[in-house]
Amino acid sequence: MENHMQRISRPKKLGKPLFFNRNELGQILAAYSTRVASGEWRDYAIDHFPGSALFSIFRHTHETPLYIVEKLQRYPTESPNFTLRDRSKILCKGSSMQEIVRYFDRLPRLITG
Repeated sequence: MENHMQRISRPKKLGKPLFFNRNELGQILAAYSTRVASGEWRDYAIDHFPGSALFSIFRHTHETPLYIVEKLQRYPTESPNFTLRDRSKILCKGSSMQEIVRYFDRLPRLITG
């Protein structure tokens, strides 16, 4: 029996995944750790895709993320852009991670007494 299979499309070459650099990740983790210490946040996930890196913040492990910090960079020669999203909308956009992390200071805090 002869094989008559024919390729109808070629898979596109996937770009290299984007990562947070050490400084960016350090800024995120510093803000994250203060909220973990106060009991507001419990878990996080980091995802890397071609053109984007995501840091997702969870209140409980089995929920959808409360916040997602996204680093976007379509081309290696362009500067990255950063976005902070909640479950339904974009909260903040910036050209540096510092702008995004500063936004966390404006978010409501859990008060225990």
